[in-house]
Amino acid sequence: MTHPFSVCVYCGSRQGSTPAFVEAARDVGSWIGSRGGQLVYGGGNNGLMGVVADATLAAGGRVVGVIPESLVAREFAKLDCTELHVVDTMHERKRMMAERADAFFALPGGIGTFEELFEVWTWRQLGYHNKPIGLLNCGDYYTPLLGFLEASIGHGFMNREQMNLLRVGVEPAALLEQLVRAVSASAGEADLSRI
Repeated sequence: MTHPFSVCVYCGSRQGSTPAFVEAARDVGSWIGSRGGQLVYGGGNNGLMGVVADATLAAGGRVVGVIPESLVAREFAKLDCTELHVVDTMHERKRMMAERADAFFALPGGIGTFEELFEVWTWRQLGYHNKPIGLLNCGDYYTPLLGFLEASIGHGFMNREQMNLLRVGVEPAALLEQLVRAVSASAGEADLSRI
């Protein structure tokens, strides 16, 4: 079975402090599933990870989970994924997720989410892939980070072109539509073998 697009979603293994985060994760999964898309994510059954996966499946989409063996018990691996890949290391996990995705999308999350987002963003600016990246600023969660990034530009450690590689939005459907449109406009295949 083919799917029109595949979105790698990074998000928290916790639900966070406000229902808006859960609602956003549910909206993202429902949007992907209702359009016949495929979710690629970290394979967990808890937190926002579980919410987005459940919503994708409930809406008729495919879910590809990728989880290291050491985290299967800790994150309660989602056994009803369309595909669940248990790998040896975090590096294998992130590489497989990147290879299986057409675009990347970050919901609220903790240091794991930050690390995954910054890694694919770095890979993009280094030319390892040309896949669009979206950041959902749900409930102003990422507003302080965005302010810090602007300060980094002001201090000369980043430039506007790097910042423009990250699409930021507050509405899940609108941001997902931007990413999916950008997928068809993207030129070149990922060369993740250089990572």
